[in-house]
Amino acid sequence: MATVDIGPVHLHFDDEGEGYPVLLIAPGGMRSANDLWNNMPWNPRLQLAGQYRVIGMDQRNAGQSSAPVTSSDGWSTYTNDQLAVLDHLGIERCHVIGMCIGGPYVVGLLRAAPQRFSSAVLLQPVGIDGNRGLLREMFDTWAAAIAPDHPEADAATWASFGDNLWTDEVFLTATAGEIAGLGTPILVAMGNDQYHPQSVSRELASLAPAATLVERWKDAEVLTDTDKAIKAFLTAHTPASNRATG
Repeated sequence: MATVDIGPVHLHFDDEGEGYPVLLIAPGGMRSANDLWNNMPWNPRLQLAGQYRVIGMDQRNAGQSSAPVTSSDGWSTYTNDQLAVLDHLGIERCHVIGMCIGGPYVVGLLRAAPQRFSSAVLLQPVGIDGNRGLLREMFDTWAAAIAPDHPEADAATWASFGDNLWTDEVFLTATAGEIAGLGTPILVAMGNDQYHPQSVSRELASLAPAATLVERWKDAEVLTDTDKAIKAFLTAHTPASNRATG
């Protein structure tokens, strides 16, 4: 475990394996932390570290990362954190994989710095389709749990932070038109519950010009195929000079 310190912000990450780098954005909603991958049906830390350099970070105020809370915090705050980890490691270009809340985080990265990502894998991305109240409740529960550690943030600060995250439409970090302008190759593994609606995955995959949708991916009987599909996708978009041989 290593740390990037940016003033009062402390970002923890794991740097595992060797090869072309892959940035991991873990599931868990506001509690997105790298160790949560270990409980997922497909775990990139386990499946990819033999071929890739896998960098998995704890988002601010999750896992072992910490930061002050301000009323201006929002998706771009997290984007800046994620790019700061890559900058700290001197990584100019990599793949990126995000699950759950990692979906909008990854889309935010592809909008902010498309030149830095060879491809993106989105596993059951969060998005808005009749579930805004559910997602805001998730945020409010997290906020209440950590509020005692943040005397700098009053109720209005937390409310503004939550509004910045959960009042936008569908994809949260991009409009439909902005999704249609993404040129990065994207593999979307479809969500299928209230937090990760099918409709969000389907629309994202239909709008993004270089996207592929995998509808069934996390049931035990298809996990071997999922693993092969993700690895083949990453290999296809890894620069030839960085591909593992043998």
